[in-house]
Amino acid sequence: MKRIHFSKQIKRIMLMTLFIVHCSLFITPAQAQSQCGIENNAFKAGEFLAYDLYFNWQFVWVKVGAASMSTVMSTYEGAPAYRTSLITRGNNKLDGVFVMRDTLTSYCSISDLSPLYYRKGALEGKRYYVDELWYTYPNGYSKVKMHRINKHGEHTWQEIAYDECIYDMMSIFLRARNFDAAKIKQGDIIPMPITDAKHRTDTWLVYQGKENYKIEGSREKFRCLVFSFMEREDGKTTELIKFYVTDDDNHMPVRLDMNLSFGSAKAYLRTYQGVRNPLSSKL
Repeated sequence: MKRIHFSKQIKRIMLMTLFIVHCSLFITPAQAQSQCGIENNAFKAGEFLAYDLYFNWQFVWVKVGAASMSTVMSTYEGAPAYRTSLITRGNNKLDGVFVMRDTLTSYCSISDLSPLYYRKGALEGKRYYVDELWYTYPNGYSKVKMHRINKHGEHTWQEIAYDECIYDMMSIFLRARNFDAAKIKQGDIIPMPITDAKHRTDTWLVYQGKENYKIEGSREKFRCLVFSFMEREDGKTTELIKFYVTDDDNHMPVRLDMNLSFGSAKAYLRTYQGVRNPLSSKL
């Protein structure tokens, strides 16, 4: 396995999965209301989710790290906001091949989850970089100011106005958890374009139906909704991730299966606390 292939796939896993979401310095709470928002019924401040990460090397599943996601009540530019943080850390086994230390932070409007601000600081291999996004909503759509610090410490800035709603990897996760499962059927496609501080990517969800899933190392078993997360890049469509969320109002992710060029990876929910709604999907 070449290191460059491994690092590319690790980066894709952690960005596209963990999941498996921005504002001008002058934005006001009223301006944040847009058709890009969605009503939040899935989570609340105080929720904490923790995951174990596994890779399949030569037909053996090896634990290579952990991830955690937490949401707290905060303020942004003087207005109440949700602050959601995702931290991923490789363990000693992974460090021997590829160092991974990522921290993602997102601020979203409490009223409708409109993205306000996003930051990713990532140490991946020997490379450290930062992505930042600030969002405004002229004409109800997204205008994004982007700032990137590359591995050489060079700063680049750009500002792009979109004629559609656009999200980041953190806000898209929060938004997806609030879809009304009663209004979708197997095979339905849900467009969910995302951006970082470099470019926009065409991504979407495909609803695959329902399955039961028992959490690894636990007696807990849940009825789950199953989705595929798809990407089109360079004219090629790829299923990046298949993920399982509880079939209740929490839509809590409990398992993610990731397709890699060199094999497979999985993320399993290990612990959870502070969920908003009853876990009625528990079997």
